[in-house]
Amino acid sequence: MRAIRVDEFGGPHVLRLVDVPDPMPGSGQVLVRHRAVGVNFVDTQHRAGTPFPIGLPLIPGIEAAGEVVALGEGVSDVAVGDRVAYLGMPGVYAEYAVMAPEWLVPVPDALDLSFAAASLQHGLTAHYLSHSAYPLGPGDVALVHAAAGGVGRLLVQFAKRKGAVVIAVVSTEAKARVTLGDGADHAVVPVGGAFSRRVRALTDGRGVDVVYDSVGRATFDESLSSLRPRGYLVAYGQASGPVPPFEIVNLAGFNRPPGNGSLYITWTASSDYTQTREELLWRSGDVFASVLDGTLRVEIAGTFPLEEAARAHEQLEGRGVTGKLLLVP
Repeated sequence: MRAIRVDEFGGPHVLRLVDVPDPMPGSGQVLVRHRAVGVNFVDTQHRAGTPFPIGLPLIPGIEAAGEVVALGEGVSDVAVGDRVAYLGMPGVYAEYAVMAPEWLVPVPDALDLSFAAASLQHGLTAHYLSHSAYPLGPGDVALVHAAAGGVGRLLVQFAKRKGAVVIAVVSTEAKARVTLGDGADHAVVPVGGAFSRRVRALTDGRGVDVVYDSVGRATFDESLSSLRPRGYLVAYGQASGPVPPFEIVNLAGFNRPPGNGSLYITWTASSDYTQTREELLWRSGDVFASVLDGTLRVEIAGTFPLEEAARAHEQLEGRGVTGKLLLVP
């Protein structure tokens, strides 16, 4: 089969189209033929070997949708022909992949497989952030970083569906228009990296209940300064680099400006919010149903043949993409 392989860490140029042996499902496994493969920021990190290098050679990619085409011995809970999507370990930029059936989620017949691949990873993340990491409710005020990005756009929509007020932080006026179109109540374009004063002005000095931060180093201090007393910083990425070590006492009220103390921080991982099969099916089912009924709008910003994976990475790292990029094997 054809696949994209990384033999050395580096820029998009290290993504090479190669022919590799067709995979075969072993006992307790299934073989999935990919119809659409999601391109995610973590793929660029795996390709570059930062911040945590993984073993080489590597077939990148963690998200795909397609059909089950073969079953290994002992598999009884899925069938050949089932339409499925999944998140897994790297190994997805390819025509086929072998997966454990417990990782697969069913795709409704009415949902195009491209939209399943475009919504699963970002949708699950936005779902656990808004429903569980800090469960939003009517009247909550949430600050969403990178609100015009893949996760950010869906997080804004879930937050509004749950009745929250959303302050979106974006990098350009064009992205501000995108997030306001998704329902954000306010869009802030930081000047010189600063945004907390503007956020406090928008909340009459109170601060926000929660900050959802995927940026990391560049936004950490300002994110903390945007919170109300006992507010939550929910981190789920570090696009600008890792947050430097800091003293935990800096979260205390006597160590911060008035109205900005006793703060909470959590770093989330999707695996901790899909620990059981039931939880995975609940979140994915809610995401897919929301896409189908139109309450969650997913934009496919571009599709590329497998051999143009490098071009997809270049676009994603250019920070101009406001929807999902897909590879079509």
